[in-house]
Amino acid sequence: MGVDREYWMQQAIALARQAAEEGEVPVGAVLVKDEEIIGRGINRTITDSDPTAHAEIVALRDAASNLANYRLPGTELYVTIEPCTMCAGALVHARVSCLCFGAREPKAGSVVSTRCVLGNSEFNHRLEVIEGICQQECSELMTSFFREKR
Repeated sequence: MGVDREYWMQQAIALARQAAEEGEVPVGAVLVKDEEIIGRGINRTITDSDPTAHAEIVALRDAASNLANYRLPGTELYVTIEPCTMCAGALVHARVSCLCFGAREPKAGSVVSTRCVLGNSEFNHRLEVIEGICQQECSELMTSFFREKR
């Protein structure tokens, strides 16, 4: 019956590790459609001097370029950390069908932690949200990264 959600999250975790190796905050994201990765992203804000280059945005841009379409219905985004307001809004605009994230982000997470952006009834698109996939591993990536920085 296809690949399970933990498999896709492990792909995002591998990208988060790559981000950390590059000196970026360790967040990774993959966008999946029909059991195939169509977009990949890591945080690139420092590398690109771009405040919008979050892993989710990079993955959406990659997928949109690969499909030559800014709408991405029927897709699932797997990201290691709960998206911020900007990224949650981008998921709505791209028409992503499902968001799967690993760990909550208590300071900037805008899906369940600080606000519920995706729950806004005024939006013309709704997406399913699944949280906690590989939560411990995703959380530890962030904790150990910032522990080493201090």
